Amino acid sequence: MSEANGLLRAARERTPSRRAPGEHMSRAELADAVCAWLWETTDVRYELDGHYIAKLERGAVRWPGAAYRSGLRYVLDVASDNELGFYPPGRVAAFELDLTTSSAAGIDDELIDAGDESVALLALAEESNVGDLTVEQLHADIQRIALNYLKVPTKPLFLRSRAIRDRAFRLLAGRQAPNQTRDLYAAAGWALTLLGWMSVDLGRPDIAESHNRTAWACAEAADHDELRAWVRATQHTAALWQDDFGRAADYAQAGLLHATGSSRLFLISALAVDQARAGHLRVARETLHQAKNTSSAQADFELGGLFLCTPERAEGIWSDVHLALGEAQHTLDHADHSIKLFEAEPHARRNVGSERMARLQQVKAHLELGHPDAAAEALSPVLTTPAEYRVRPLIHRISEVAALARSDRYADTPETRLLHESIREFTKRPRRRRRTKVSH
Repeated sequence: MSEANGLLRAARERTPSRRAPGEHMSRAELADAVCAWLWETTDVRYELDGHYIAKLERGAVRWPGAAYRSGLRYVLDVASDNELGFYPPGRVAAFELDLTTSSAAGIDDELIDAGDESVALLALAEESNVGDLTVEQLHADIQRIALNYLKVPTKPLFLRSRAIRDRAFRLLAGRQAPNQTRDLYAAAGWALTLLGWMSVDLGRPDIAESHNRTAWACAEAADHDELRAWVRATQHTAALWQDDFGRAADYAQAGLLHATGSSRLFLISALAVDQARAGHLRVARETLHQAKNTSSAQADFELGGLFLCTPERAEGIWSDVHLALGEAQHTLDHADHSIKLFEAEPHARRNVGSERMARLQQVKAHLELGHPDAAAEALSPVLTTPAEYRVRPLIHRISEVAALARSDRYADTPETRLLHESIREFTKRPRRRRRTKVSH
């Protein structure tokens, strides 16, 4: 018999019930909360129930599907699967249901299409090509994607972004009031910018540029400055991950002409990274000084999540600049402060992608300062990143850590050999799991 999962039960029993003050959440309530959150974030219906939660707590299932692990982490407010007692097995046993083979398996696209069709019918219900509720729905969908990126599996969010793009352009083919036309172009532009950013994270910055060019045309048509700024930020990011630091800097400078909110803090900080990596150290220091004196105040309109530069996100970028400038202690100071700020936020509001990158800055700084034990400790939380969130930039940066650990300075120490082995295990291709058919 499998060992009981006390960690999951403990997390549930310290979560307040919605029914009565002082009572803990029941298994059924936990299942309902997870299903509600997954529907809200992915527009896919899942069938988790209290009986399955009981199986998880008994240890009969040790590694539920990616969507359910995401929902449980969110509802129970934990950062990693390990905190809930979930560990990936070498294979899926016959009695362990892989929840990716639930009744929703194979119909994700149809579910998304059906939701899109229902939302599209708002236009008919309002007896015009497009009405306020239609536009509001488009922007609400975009905000939901931005807030939940890298917290739920990427594919449903990518498909949702593409569907929003297509729906907005279908509506633009009709007739509407000028202000509604601008709003539709803005919705299409944000959806395209999401597609561009995701394409970078999925290892195709070249494809991202196609989305970004059309996003810029939409931002111009909408006359939307914050959209212009974040399109330029996404173009900068695509160029950066192609090691084209000069073009990345050009995009960052162009974006600063339009930035009015936290995009300004992101762009000027990113510009300092570009300049430092291109070897323009003096001007990079000047830009970094400006960045540290730039307000983190938000504009009247901020999507949040992916399209929000918080102080902790900025500190992580500054640590990257200092590393490129060869200032390991300053790198560590800013990375430490970034992580401290991230950890002070509820997990639901944290930009987990930026947090992981800041932790890797900690690791690099510790290695540069000759602290391999501290580097291994800082790396540990990153190594718990679920496979579905191991985006290409994360793998690239962690490979840089491996290269640094293999340098002559550390090659023969037990600490760095262990560090390197941990990274090798993390970056190897995930083992394909055998799916178990479920009979109904």
